[in-house]
Amino acid sequence: MFEKLQQQLATQATAVLLVTRGNETLFHYGDVAQRYPCHSMRKSFLSALIGCAAAEGLFDISLSLQAMKIDDREALSDSEKQATLYDLLTARSGIYHPANYETAWMQRIKPPRHLHAPGENWCYSNWDFNVLGTAYRQLTGEAINQAFTRRIADPIGMQDYRPQEDSWLESGDFSDHPAYPFTLSSRDLLRFGQLFLQKGRWNDQQVIPAHWVRTSTLPISHAGDRGAYGYMWWVTRAGVAWPEVILPEGSYSARGAGGHFCLVIPSHDLVIVHRVDTRIPGQEVNRFQIGNLLHTLFTALDMEVTS
Repeated sequence: MFEKLQQQLATQATAVLLVTRGNETLFHYGDVAQRYPCHSMRKSFLSALIGCAAAEGLFDISLSLQAMKIDDREALSDSEKQATLYDLLTARSGIYHPANYETAWMQRIKPPRHLHAPGENWCYSNWDFNVLGTAYRQLTGEAINQAFTRRIADPIGMQDYRPQEDSWLESGDFSDHPAYPFTLSSRDLLRFGQLFLQKGRWNDQQVIPAHWVRTSTLPISHAGDRGAYGYMWWVTRAGVAWPEVILPEGSYSARGAGGHFCLVIPSHDLVIVHRVDTRIPGQEVNRFQIGNLLHTLFTALDMEVTS
């Protein structure tokens, strides 16, 4: 059933592929307990934390940067300070200040400073995402690693996450706002995806508000050939997500540089986790390889996807 998939995996840098339907493991490849860097999947983790805090009245997404007195090394203009936390959450701040922890692709796609007003243009920018980390800490008074442990990792029984070693703040030379990297095992990442598949519920506990799970994974912004974007989640748009594959409508994913992703496909009750050992320089599975891999997997599962 999975012979072609196995052959494909043997020719590329995939470290782990884990596929589950409900509580059943359909396919696994690699060491699911090995902890790997998460890269930009961290943003979907923070989105989930913001949803919890917002439900408790601790995080108001309508607040402007001006109201929160947030600025940066290259001073923000009066217009930029009108951007709201909602604008940042949807990557529509219009603020193209240099950011820490950016990939070459992020730097390439960033428009010139002051080209767009807040809310006017979608751009995948680490400035927005890093400042949301600052805002979270400021509004809740809680460190991100502590919040992730208390609100998510412990309630869903993550097995390998070690808060003091696997989540930290990483400053840089470009901005006052640090990144918040994570390291997670594939089986713990799968639990995070499963939590969203279950509309934020784990056993008898509502870990993340169901309304936030739904709203944060809506296709709010058009993201070209990468689909759409919600609240720090990549969302499928008309089948578009990766090249060479058609994804079921309603699918969404957390994605990280080098080929990391956690893909949730509610219409088929599937969670798919893919990891690469990006601790090794040059290790990568590119988006074309990912598209081909998913097409092979869907064929093996006899999933007919029309969009």
